Amino acid sequence: MVSMRWMVVVLAAGLLAGCPKPIVEDEGAADQQVTAAEAEAERARQAEAARRAAETAAMQEAQATQVDPLQDPASPLAQRIIYFDFDRSDIRSEYLQTITAHARYLVAHPDQMVRLEGHADERGSREYNIALGDRRAQAVRRVFLFQGVRAQQIEVVSYGEERPQAQGHDEASWDRNRRVEIKYPN
Repeated sequence: MVSMRWMVVVLAAGLLAGCPKPIVEDEGAADQQVTAAEAEAERARQAEAARRAAETAAMQEAQATQVDPLQDPASPLAQRIIYFDFDRSDIRSEYLQTITAHARYLVAHPDQMVRLEGHADERGSREYNIALGDRRAQAVRRVFLFQGVRAQQIEVVSYGEERPQAQGHDEASWDRNRRVEIKYPN
């Protein structure tokens, strides 16, 4: 009996101790593979960090050199006068792009305010021209609102014939005086 127990214990110990190890042909080669993989991962991390740093630097440089579109004469926002036909307050199609550019700017800058100043030529009574200047400014305001500008960003003022752009008493002067000026306070 003792010998049978002894054999069971020895056999169990042999089985537990004798679990086969994985066969490694060359342990040095396995270490080299791990080291190469770690080195490749490190190179990838460094490359990603360098890419992010270059991207950040480019963004900072672009922001530093970026001109305020309101101050850029090449910007569509440089055009700030909308002219109207005689005794009309409907917006001519040639000015829709200009108005749209200003509306997009205002939507993108919700803290920016704008004042729409309506004007008329000298023909007509003072009261009529004040009302006509207001209708013109309100027409531009409606397009702004339609394109998403908040009402709180817009101020409308009519000067009627009181602030002419041109001083003459002819058709060329009157053409320049029938307008809405888009003004951004400083």
